[in-house]
Amino acid sequence: MSFCHEYQRYKTFDFTSFLNQLTDNDILKIINKNRLSELDYLALLSPRAENCLEEMARKSRQLTVQHFGKVIFLYTPLYLADYCVNSCIYCGFRIQNKYQRKKLSFEELEAEAKIIAGTGLKHILILTGESRKHAPVSYIKQCVGVLQKYFTSIGIEIYPLTEEEYAELFSAGVDSLTIYQEVYNEEVYLEVHPAGPKRDYRFRVEAPERACRAGMRSVNVGALLGLNDWRTEAFFTGLHANYLQNGFPDVEVSMSPPRMRPYPGGFSPRVPVSDKNLVQYILAFRLFMPRGGITISTRESSELREHLIKLGATKMSAGSCTAVGGRTDSEKSAGQFDISDDRDVAAMTRVIYNHGYQPVFKDWQMI
Repeated sequence: MSFCHEYQRYKTFDFTSFLNQLTDNDILKIINKNRLSELDYLALLSPRAENCLEEMARKSRQLTVQHFGKVIFLYTPLYLADYCVNSCIYCGFRIQNKYQRKKLSFEELEAEAKIIAGTGLKHILILTGESRKHAPVSYIKQCVGVLQKYFTSIGIEIYPLTEEEYAELFSAGVDSLTIYQEVYNEEVYLEVHPAGPKRDYRFRVEAPERACRAGMRSVNVGALLGLNDWRTEAFFTGLHANYLQNGFPDVEVSMSPPRMRPYPGGFSPRVPVSDKNLVQYILAFRLFMPRGGITISTRESSELREHLIKLGATKMSAGSCTAVGGRTDSEKSAGQFDISDDRDVAAMTRVIYNHGYQPVFKDWQMI
């Protein structure tokens, strides 16, 4: 069994008919439940539930404080390399985009690490393009060795690995995985990934399970909003997170709801996703998974991110840079996408305090 079997259960489900038959009373009854079913969660993602966002927000705030307290965990991304062999039509790293690619030397990596550590952050997420040739597991493992001198928690957002490779990185000091399926609809997935190893839908969708079995303490999943109908993608993301939480109760499971951002190449979102849509998704997920983490990156605007502090978010990035060597190199490479909230760690810290919450720089350390 794997999440693929869960996906198949709903692959031919008539989402439109289900969503259209809901009433305001149905939504209010669901909000007042202590435990939601999968279809309850889908109902909260419906157009009808837009009439009840205030009620959902109150419940979401209550559940988040109950399970996480009034804190926001902070981290920042660090790009190791931007070489990629895939043709994802929505990404600045796609192989067809011609620009000077870059891979950090260990000296360059240490320089970046010192700058980030100087902000006080102890959690870092390292990323690469999807090229095993230019960023093999052995290279990533060596990078982890450098970063352990500065950070207590190191996560990865890289190409999918085998269980054995995840175990190797876990033993080296990696404790968390972020991996986006990008789009759960299998047909759309193949359309937007026309060439490259990323076309292997099943190998990617099962990657979080392999990481959990390999010992990772935390796994974060999500769909890139804008590639397909956001309601069904949010539904499958929630199902995926719930499947992992039920199957691996010792693992901290989170989801991210990233929306497409401008990038070199200019692909526009196929489906618009408004701020209101994003907020509804986050509220519905919190009611469905009270103990699930919700990560909000700097893809979103400063104004929206501040609102989300009290609406269910548990983790946020700060001082982000999507270019390899972007913190130290004046001739930095092109970024994977444009960030929206460019505030540094100190500014985000002040904002979080101003909202009555506490920023957390460290909540974990590998033994």
